Order: sequence, then C-alpha cells, then structure tokens
Amino acid sequence: MRAWVVRAGEQGERERAALDEGLLLTGWDRLSMGDLSASATRDSIRAALAAAYPDEGPYTIGNWTGQLYRFAHEMQRGDLVVLPLKSWLVAIGRVTGDYEYRADAPDGHRHVRRVEWLVTDIDRQTIQSDLLDSMGSLLTVFELSRFGAAERVAALAEGKPDPGRPDADEFAATLTEPAKLYEEIRGRSADQPLTLSIRDFLGVWGAQRRYPAVIEQIKNDLAARGLVTVPPFTDGTLDSQIAVLAGGAEPDESGASAVTRLSGSTDPSAAVQNAAHAAGLLPDEDAEADTIAYRVSNLDSANRMPESVRVGDSLDTAMTIMVLRGYSQLPVLDPDGRLRGVVSWESIGRARMADPAADLQAATVRGQEADRSDDLLAWIGTIQQSGYVLVRDHDHKVCGLITASDLTVQFGTRVRPFVLVEEIEQRMRRVVDRCIPLDRIRAVVPRGRASRVNSAANLTFGAYGHLLRVPENWAALGWAIDQEYFLAALEECRNFRNSLMHFSPDPITDEQLLPAQGLLELLRSVDPQT
Repeated sequence: MRAWVVRAGEQGERERAALDEGLLLTGWDRLSMGDLSASATRDSIRAALAAAYPDEGPYTIGNWTGQLYRFAHEMQRGDLVVLPLKSWLVAIGRVTGDYEYRADAPDGHRHVRRVEWLVTDIDRQTIQSDLLDSMGSLLTVFELSRFGAAERVAALAEGKPDPGRPDADEFAATLTEPAKLYEEIRGRSADQPLTLSIRDFLGVWGAQRRYPAVIEQIKNDLAARGLVTVPPFTDGTLDSQIAVLAGGAEPDESGASAVTRLSGSTDPSAAVQNAAHAAGLLPDEDAEADTIAYRVSNLDSANRMPESVRVGDSLDTAMTIMVLRGYSQLPVLDPDGRLRGVVSWESIGRARMADPAADLQAATVRGQEADRSDDLLAWIGTIQQSGYVLVRDHDHKVCGLITASDLTVQFGTRVRPFVLVEEIEQRMRRVVDRCIPLDRIRAVVPRGRASRVNSAANLTFGAYGHLLRVPENWAALGWAIDQEYFLAALEECRNFRNSLMHFSPDPITDEQLLPAQGLLELLRSVDPQT
C-alpha cells in the first residue's frame, strides 16, 4: 500500500466535485491525446504536453509528465490518498478505481480516478510537523514516501492520532530545555557523543527554523558552556544528524581533547563517523565567521542516496532501472561509492549508434558533481542546462542527486509565503485608499513624515493596525467582522512578515503559513474584488 497526495486545484476549485462525487481530479485539459490509459507511455505523454503547452520549458514538461504518469499508471486500487482542503482540514480516501478519461466533462474534471473518502475533517494541527511538511509540496500529484507516511496516513484514516515517524528519537523529546541538554552531555564520555537531528536540536530552544537570531542565541549558549556540534548545526537539512560534545573541555591524561578523541573513535555508527570527520574541520575560536550561503546540503535530495549502477553492471540493468523508475539518468559508481560517470538515454543512444553491442562502459559519460558544502546558487545554471547534478560527501562518495524538479519544488515553496504576504498588503492598501481619507491616513504617521504620505502605499505594514484601531476608520470599512480578532490576526501576520524577511535555510511549513493564509481568506471574503 502506498500513500499519495492529489490536490484539487491551486485555489481548491475542484474540491467540491472531488468530495461530492468520490473522485480524484487533475488538470492539464489541453492535452490533445486525452486518454492516458494503457496505451499512453511517458514519451507520448511528454510529447502531448509539449504540444499542448509550447511556451513551457523541458523541465516543466518533464515534471508534469511524471505527475500525470503516476496518476494514470503508478497509483493502484487500495492505495491511500490525501486531499488537503482550503478549509485547512484534510480528507483521506482509498483509491477504488483505475484511471478514467471523461471527454465530455468540464475543464479540470476529465482525468479522474474513483475514491472512497474515509474521513474528510482531519484538523491539520493533529498531524505531526514532519508528515505535514511532506504534504506541503506544490505538485498536484505526488507520493508520500518518507517517515513511514503510508502507515501513518492509514492510522489517521481510522480516527487514530498520528503515531509519528517510526524512527523518531524518543530520547530527544525529553530534552525540553538547554539545561537538560547540558546535563546529558556532562554525563557522557567523549566517545559516546549525543547525536540527534537538527530538528530535535533546535527544539531544545523551542525553535523550528534557523533564523539568524536563533542561530546567534544557540551559538552563544554553546560557546558559554564549551560545547560544539559536529557537523555544525547550521549545515544540512532539518533531518540531518549532528553530534553535540564538550569541545572546550581540558585534555585527558593522554593529552587529547574531546574532539580529538572523537576523531579517533572506532564507533561504527554513521552519526559518530560523520561527527569525527567534522571535528577535525572545526574552525578556531578566532576564525572568521562562517560564510553565509544557501548550500547544496540544504536540499533534502542532496542528502538522499540516489539509485545507481556499479562499474561492471550490464547496460541492460541500467536501462531496466531507468524504465521502472522513470529516470533520465543513473550515476555509475565504483566499489567505494565514488562517481565514475553517468549513463543517460542520450548517452545510450549515442553509444548504440556507434556500436549496437555497446556495453555500460561505452555508454558512460562524465557526470556533473557538486560538493555538499558548495553554494547552491553557483550550480543552478548547470542544473538547468543538464537537468541534474550529483552530490558528493567529504569522502567524495555520492550521497545525493539534485534535479531541476527539486529546484522547482524548493524555490516554489520559498516563493509562496512572499506571494501570500504581498497579496495581503495589496488588499490592505486598496481598501484603505478606497475607504479612508488621506488626512486620516496621515494622522497615524509621525508628524515629520506625514507630508510624504500620499497613499496607503507609503505606510508600513504595522501602521495598518494603528489606523484601524481608530473607531471612525474601522467603521468606514463597513466590514461585518469582529474588529479585535481582525487586528490580532493582522498583528500576527506582521510578526510573520518580519520573520520572513530574515533569511533561514529551512522551508516554511503549511502549519506556519496558517495564520497568514487565514487572514488572506478573510480579506478575500470582505473585499472580494480581484
């Protein structure tokens, strides 16, 4: 059994039909081929999409191809499906039918699957953040495959609470404040460091994302107690593992520090091995501050080992894997896990044109390879041009693969909060300019700057709260809503907007977007002009 998410349109426009008719529905109605059933291959879907949407680039077309192919061919009867609703509830159903094409149905209702809705009113706040984050992709159709998602979705469908990820660190949950973390480390030897995820580590300080202020506070707290994290907690994703140890403790009888003893540890665990390597790379206390950059390692896919073939495998093996998984290329690795090249459909075609009996070695070409610590922005052009870049770790072993699709999802997720806040601001400006005279707008601005205010566009976001606390101004809007609740929501959005303007390498989750999304929906209701 697998678990999927199928969205009902960007604005939830297909929600009602999905719930009332027991359907999963997707868009892409311009497809000339229409039916995507048994005769439709990935290549034929890709060609039809390219013809229907000629202004779209190859990576967008490839992304759409994958979604439609999964919807029509990979999703199976009995699979679970999640439908996030615009009401911020979640519906869960079980797929009961094969893919169907309804040529006479309205736009957006032609590509369908039958589904039995098991529950339609799950509050998102009852779903743990890691699973909720996984549901936050901007894709229309995608699989929930991480953190034991299928079993957890099944539990939610039965009315049970989210059981959490199967590999959750129960011990980390007991570290509810820095003092408990310090006491735990104090009682450990250097060759048994405390290892936990960056997500759990931040939780000790009550933080969810690595904002500059959070990073500074944690660094100061660690430095004051002579502690270090290896690798640094500022690197990697929220699910990356780090070790916390007493880096400033005095040397033992052999003259070795805790960091050096860790470097010489024979502990086979991956967390300790990674920490041992990073310990030898820690900067001096007086060294320059870390370079501020969005690193390759900040993407989940950079830390997820890709499927591959090994030197000596047959070309048939590579082609079989690529067809089964829908891959455009595969890394070719040596016995130590280091990159020896890449095999792709293009390289296979070129090799077979020269020699119909060409083997894997003949079809292997040089691959693009980035280091986990590289600046991601420096690799965007390469990824756009070639479609991918492989990622290597500190031992030069392949540890991840970033595709153009990964970039689309990553940056789409990052742009969404800014677009949401921008619409809120634009709606506030419009209604204030329409309903409140300029002299009353200027009255909430410090006297020395009032003459420079020509419209609501010259106000700061925080000024709207002061403006609408004035009874005369609030009455001028003519809104039949509670003033105090609205002003509280406006202040919460102001705080969210301010935090958004401070860089963090960690994505904003749907749960963190809830207050601003709710305010926007309210503004759209009381001021429906588009």
